[in-house]
Amino acid sequence: MILPAAGLGTRMGRGSAEKTGTSRKQFMLLDGSPILIHTVRKFAASDRVSEIVVAVRAEDIEWVAEMLAQEFARERVRVVEGGNSRQQSVDNALGALPGDTNLVAVHDAVRPFIDLEVIHRVFNEAAESGAAIVGVPVVDTVKQVSRGTGKAVIRATLPREKLVLAQTPQVFRYDLLMRAFQSAREDGFIGTDESSLVERLDVEVTVVLGSDRNIKITKSGDMSLAHVFLREDVARESLS
Repeated sequence: MILPAAGLGTRMGRGSAEKTGTSRKQFMLLDGSPILIHTVRKFAASDRVSEIVVAVRAEDIEWVAEMLAQEFARERVRVVEGGNSRQQSVDNALGALPGDTNLVAVHDAVRPFIDLEVIHRVFNEAAESGAAIVGVPVVDTVKQVSRGTGKAVIRATLPREKLVLAQTPQVFRYDLLMRAFQSAREDGFIGTDESSLVERLDVEVTVVLGSDRNIKITKSGDMSLAHVFLREDVARESLS
């Protein structure tokens, strides 16, 4: 599986940077450990994941590898150089995977609250269909707008029953994902997630129901909710 973690964290505010020493959200501390570590732990706990490849910026490779090696076996978790975008980072990590890889999962490094059950369900679905992502239903009314002269004007109300909010992990057959990235490179296409690249090949992608707890930590306010979820996880583990 692949964890793109080369982002610069531009949406984190100055307050978060001052408290943690970094504005890069994947390295911000949550209960004493970087968010990245919490995320890796979730996938390291799954027997469905044979290898975890973390893509980081070139200047971070050495210290991130050392940090990961303190908790995870080097043959299970390794670090590669990422790129200037998520798509480049995943592409680089794909190139580092062995050719006999079956399924590839891509997960946001800053989604540390993915449930093991959901991981296994999306893997099972991808093993059957070849392409599956985690998503949650839209509960708010969604408006399509056009923007101009400083105003947003409603053009349509979109039917919620036909919409989902895409999450990760997103899991695909290795050969399919490789083909999708090659096609994107050839066409100069930049997608917002891996599924958008695969969809261009006219491949159906299945959605597996996720959870509202599977938040992506992108803003300073998300950290407060992350602390709540972490306390819930610790309490649940203490009872099991």
